[in-house]
Amino acid sequence: MTESESPREGMTISLRLRRDLVITDPDRFLAAARRAYHDLNPDLCEADVAEAVGDVQDAVFALLDHEDGRTLIWPDIRTPEVGHGAPLPGERVLDRPDGLSPAGLLLEVVLDERQPLQDYGCFLPDDLFGQKPRG
Repeated sequence: MTESESPREGMTISLRLRRDLVITDPDRFLAAARRAYHDLNPDLCEADVAEAVGDVQDAVFALLDHEDGRTLIWPDIRTPEVGHGAPLPGERVLDRPDGLSPAGLLLEVVLDERQPLQDYGCFLPDDLFGQKPRG
């Protein structure tokens, strides 16, 4: 348990999110991402969409950029996916249209990082999630 801290001017609040998803159907996953990408870029032909969304990272970003895909990846955070009330370990959702099974969502609140990300400008630190020493 962390100590209670009052808000103060200049305090940095960092939200660190971890969202785990398991691919249950690679073909559905890529198809959903390519549909999302095509919705955002309707002038592209199927071959151009397939080239633009050619791997897992491209697919994740295509889904995140698209409103419907974002909703699939970032559900209501009040729905438990880890711990009490969540599915059992290893239990997967197999019938989602995006071929993904939610496998956990965690949020950590960190106070007083060295500096907010905005203040780094174009030169972000090597370890974006590095924490300052405690104590």
